[in-house]
Amino acid sequence: MQKLTNKEEEIMHILWKLKKAFVKEVMAEITEDQPHYNTLSTIVRNLEEKGYVAHNAYGNTHQYYPIIAIEDYRKGFMNTAIDNYFNSSYKNMVSFFAKEEKISAKELREILAMIENPKDEK
Repeated sequence: MQKLTNKEEEIMHILWKLKKAFVKEVMAEITEDQPHYNTLSTIVRNLEEKGYVAHNAYGNTHQYYPIIAIEDYRKGFMNTAIDNYFNSSYKNMVSFFAKEEKISAKELREILAMIENPKDEK
């Protein structure tokens, strides 16, 4: 899975939310730093070239839809982040969030319960 730029990732989140959309519909969802229509169209076509989206053609217009599920992207993104920033260690990642006070003891106990009883979560 190719790495996405920040703007490409923003567009993918919009497409995951909308399920399918024309470029003008994607444009309507962008609230900050709205690119020019042609720029956005190029970004969407780049996403298609990278294998993240496909399209249905309606005359000269294209309706785009994601072909990579958000869950699959999240998994790849997190694996890369854990490899690159936490030496491939989930323990290092969790301890980072604990030290930064981004995760509570209660949440850690809940995670531990999920690990100890994986069948309860399905």
